Amino acid sequence: MRLSNVRPFRFLGLTKDGHLREQGVLMVLSRFNPLSFIATVYVEVFRATPMLVQLFMIYYVVFGDIDLPSFKIFGTIRFERFLPGVIALSLNSGAYLSEIIRSGIQSIDGGQTEAARSLGLSQVQNMRFVILPQAIKNILPAIANEFVTIIKESSICYTIGVQEIMYAVSSIKGATYRIAEPLVVAACVYFCLTFPTSKIIAYFERRMSRGDRR
Repeated sequence: MRLSNVRPFRFLGLTKDGHLREQGVLMVLSRFNPLSFIATVYVEVFRATPMLVQLFMIYYVVFGDIDLPSFKIFGTIRFERFLPGVIALSLNSGAYLSEIIRSGIQSIDGGQTEAARSLGLSQVQNMRFVILPQAIKNILPAIANEFVTIIKESSICYTIGVQEIMYAVSSIKGATYRIAEPLVVAACVYFCLTFPTSKIIAYFERRMSRGDRR
């Protein structure tokens, strides 16, 4: 959406005799891109505000007056608390991932798009077969880092009562008055979740970069 070129008021940038306006309100309106504006607001808001504030806004404001179904997932996780947590984490991670993908697309030389157009490829075909395969290869390390980050940030959901790893640590602390052992176990569990994820993506990164070493 941020890379789109949708300008519904483009016609306002032309004078009656067909010349482009150089200044004025109509000239500004002619350059207005609603899709890019909405995407920019979303990205900037979620990147510029703390994750904890976003979680509380989703849980207490957005879902505050909505009666979600009350049942438990896997016998322990309450759905009415789990869903707002998932949405908050998804919106936050989506803002960062969208910027990562946008930078990857823009890193591809514009001459390749021109070459694809000269071969008769449409914009969709160009994006699917030429731009995205190269962009994904370039942004895999950043995507891996974001996946690891979002796994670790899921621990913040215990503040709204989601029974995840840190919630279990808090429960054990309240029952045994011991904090060191639960924290060490929690750190090991998070390591076991994030380390294989980073290694799997590193494997695909090596597979996709084989052609560069030939």
